[in-house]
Amino acid sequence: MMIPDKTKLYPRLGDTQTIYLKNAVQDERIQIGDFTIYNDFIHDPRDFQKNNVFYHYPINQDKLKIGKFCSIACGVKFLMNSANHTLDSLSTYPFPIFYEEWDHGMSPKKAWDNKGNIVIGNDVWIGYEAIILAGVTIGDGAIIGTRAVVTKDVPPYTIVGGIPAKAIRLRFPKKDIEQLLELKWWDWSIEKISENLLAIQQGDLSSLTK
Repeated sequence: MMIPDKTKLYPRLGDTQTIYLKNAVQDERIQIGDFTIYNDFIHDPRDFQKNNVFYHYPINQDKLKIGKFCSIACGVKFLMNSANHTLDSLSTYPFPIFYEEWDHGMSPKKAWDNKGNIVIGNDVWIGYEAIILAGVTIGDGAIIGTRAVVTKDVPPYTIVGGIPAKAIRLRFPKKDIEQLLELKWWDWSIEKISENLLAIQQGDLSSLTK
């Protein structure tokens, strides 16, 4: 049995548009699981952090966390906390970051509303040019439609789309979703996944639960 090499950058021979994203991002504030892929047919996919993760300023200490076996399409954007000018102020102008100009003594952190990390579960498919906002958690097995703008959490195995993104339907019956979340096949060893790959691909849940 051939064992996939998760340390590769390019998993497909001759395809330089698709990468194992974990092996292209070095910033510790961006955590990516094994075998998650990113495809970019416009830019070099190795420039994911520069082209796809915006307003990720160190001062907020926020993180982008992406699970295993996710599929991220070209042009997906993650907008981190520094995109959120504070709503607690009487002005949306970011006075706190211009402390040298105004000599006000305020912490630059007061310029933004910190909504928390972006957390993407395992086996999530994010469609072309979708936008994920700060503080959003997307559950395991979810699908984000093309050009959707995700402003709220997405439950596991839910398909969402639109602006703002809304639930379209569940991928499977609730009982099957409960079984899948209990199985967590993405945490199995590579060998066990390989042995059960046909059942996974064919949607044969009963074989996985024996």
